Amino acid sequence: MKSEGHPDYHMITVVMTNGTSFQTRSTYGKEGDSIQLDIDPNTHPAWTGGGTKLMDTGGRVSKFKKRFEGFGI
Repeated sequence: MKSEGHPDYHMITVVMTNGTSFQTRSTYGKEGDSIQLDIDPNTHPAWTGGGTKLMDTGGRVSKFKKRFEGFGI
């Protein structure tokens, strides 16, 4: 394999929203850099099971519900 065709793979620090951090290998930045996460599995509703709000923009959700109301969904 050609060495110039591959990105530099090195250790970085990932800092979670609650301040905890861990080390991983990445092509991001350079050796020793850190990434500060804005969203992570500790805070995002998709992973925490938090309540989600359904935004009905332009009546799409109500149109969908009306169209498929006979299917028992």
